[in-house]
Amino acid sequence: MFKRLPLLCVALLALAACSHDKGEPATAPAASSTVTTAAPTADDSAPAVAATAAAAPAAADSVAPAPAESAPVAAAPAVPFVDNGKWVEGKNYFRIEPAQPTSHPGKIEVTEVFSFGCPACNAFHTTADQIRKSLPAGAVMNYLPAAFRPDENWVVYQRAFYTAQALGVAEKSYDAMFDATWKTGETATYNLKGTGLKPKEAWPTIEDIAKFYTQFGVDPKEFVAVANSFSVNTKMKRADDLVKAYGIDSTPSMVVNGKYRYGPSTAGGYAQTIELTQWLVAKEQAGK
Repeated sequence: MFKRLPLLCVALLALAACSHDKGEPATAPAASSTVTTAAPTADDSAPAVAATAAAAPAAADSVAPAPAESAPVAAAPAVPFVDNGKWVEGKNYFRIEPAQPTSHPGKIEVTEVFSFGCPACNAFHTTADQIRKSLPAGAVMNYLPAAFRPDENWVVYQRAFYTAQALGVAEKSYDAMFDATWKTGETATYNLKGTGLKPKEAWPTIEDIAKFYTQFGVDPKEFVAVANSFSVNTKMKRADDLVKAYGIDSTPSMVVNGKYRYGPSTAGGYAQTIELTQWLVAKEQAGK
């Protein structure tokens, strides 16, 4: 299981991943041999939440609403599936039991589980962009916002993402939302000029975040109304259920086709996460 500092996600470059756990020492990051950004090294081989903790959704409503599909990009060349023993199940990636239904029938679905409030996700999201661009025809990228850190305001970021999705601006605002949370600070829960969380009364509310989305042509009142709608509340509940069913206990985490869970720590680095994703996609396409 990933380890964490008492105040998780305090300083971006000092942390490996954002996790469920509280009050445990963080594992020291190790640099990847092929990327300059320090990659997570914590061990997620024993997730805090078992993959079977949440029952699979009922057939009539079986597919949890994965976040908005990325804008179309030119498909990358398919990577042939070759099992040379480099990637080991139970070490580099973990089988999800039971496998979860996907939201894109007929396609291989790659999902990043993330939060805008997680600095490790902020560090990783350019790699996630590279993963999206590396996918071959027949594969699609999804983003699933986690909310298992309400003590760090993740619920409001999850609500904001699904609201942006409902209003058709999730894709175009994705990178900017990370910047607003970790660079300019306009949607930040952490004090970017110091350490630790801001006082709770200074945390951004959905009304505050609505102002951020005006640059994407969204009326703040409409944003707040949609954010508090039954539809968004339902998507949030389903997302929470799916995160549990996947056995996710830290972010960023990746999931391929509802069957395999892994992350930069288990893959061995950021670049290796791209490679492992390509390999698992090829494995699925080959029916192995």
